[in-house]
Amino acid sequence: MFKSFFPSPKLFFWSFVLWSVVCVLVWFLYGEELGQYLSFGGLFGYAYTLAPAAVEGSQAAQAAEPAINPGADFWFYQYMFYGYALFIGVWMYLSPHKWARWSVLGTGLIIFVTWFQVHLDVMINDWFGTFYDSIQQALAKPNSITAGDYYGQLLTFGKIALVAVTLSVFTRFFVSHWIFRWRTAMNDYYTSLWGRVRHIEGASQRVQEDTMRFSTIMESLGVSLVDSVMTLIAFLPILWVLSVHVKALPVVGEVAHALVWVALIWSVFGTGLLALVGIRLPGLEFKNQRVEAAYRKELVYGEDNANRASPPVLKDLFMDVRKNYFRLYFNYLYFNVARYSYLQVGVLVPYIALGPTIIAGGFTLGVMQQILRAFGRVESSFQYLVNSWTTIVELLSIYKRLKAFELAIANQPLPSIEQPVETVESKVMAGNLLEKHD
Repeated sequence: MFKSFFPSPKLFFWSFVLWSVVCVLVWFLYGEELGQYLSFGGLFGYAYTLAPAAVEGSQAAQAAEPAINPGADFWFYQYMFYGYALFIGVWMYLSPHKWARWSVLGTGLIIFVTWFQVHLDVMINDWFGTFYDSIQQALAKPNSITAGDYYGQLLTFGKIALVAVTLSVFTRFFVSHWIFRWRTAMNDYYTSLWGRVRHIEGASQRVQEDTMRFSTIMESLGVSLVDSVMTLIAFLPILWVLSVHVKALPVVGEVAHALVWVALIWSVFGTGLLALVGIRLPGLEFKNQRVEAAYRKELVYGEDNANRASPPVLKDLFMDVRKNYFRLYFNYLYFNVARYSYLQVGVLVPYIALGPTIIAGGFTLGVMQQILRAFGRVESSFQYLVNSWTTIVELLSIYKRLKAFELAIANQPLPSIEQPVETVESKVMAGNLLEKHD
């Protein structure tokens, strides 16, 4: 699955994680200050300026609202480009691979663009604060803002949204091609071994359908994972700063940076709850694919062989399908009760947390909108597993099938779930004997 597309997959992914951590640490320790010496932003009208913390001290930084600094942003993306270029260059040189241009270079491009999309979301979040503050001012004091101010802010949002929409369309287009290249790499790898794998149970399904479903799910799930991580990195500091407006929580009382802890605790609770409730689902989905494959395989054999696909055998195989589906439906019943209940209650969580501050009039409408939006982004990032659990379950079942397929190719022992007590062939023999007896 992975080695067909990525060079040394485990080393590649772990080195990427380690390199990302190193780049983040260097940025926060030295990177920001280096911008005044290394940034090329001044050549394009984005001269680098020091953040308030570097000029006025930490208290100014804590009191400052999140804001977009074009010069600092230009230097940050310049720094990211250096980091990505070095990582990609080393891998392309030291570990050449047939698909390296897509797997290494393409992955770096996807992550880079995803971060820029998250940055646009941060700009929109800042816009919400200014816009709703102006609305509050206009409603409290008629004609206190002009029509030019009002429509000018809407135009600002339109510009940001236009860039975001255009980038999203082209990113989705590129990701679709990137994923299909991954599927192509898997397909080429498996078909090159077709002489060895054609006798493995469900070989045709695993090469065609499972690789197709694996790539399709990875297209949505993988991009969502990257987006969630990037969103968390971008919005967690914003929520941390905005939390200074929230002086107390209901029942608990005063808690420093309360909203961050509320989002974290609530998300961890939901993730743990659904992981516990849905613990049986991956195995059931996996078995579901197996019984469906066995039933389909017997029907295919029956097209060319009159001794196969007899009614008793088909009935027995379909009963296996029926039993597993009914078992799956029952498990999804209580899983969905827990999932939807948790998500519905979660809508009220930020409003409950903000209750004492709202009642006390502790912030403006614009700040409240910024807080709610930042809280929602942080919460949804923490809740990645909650929101994607059913898709993850499906992906795990496909991964298990392809992993068992690769074990069979390597003549290694299969996991217990791949070793049914009664094989399809035994059912066929039993069905044939039953027909002869009749």
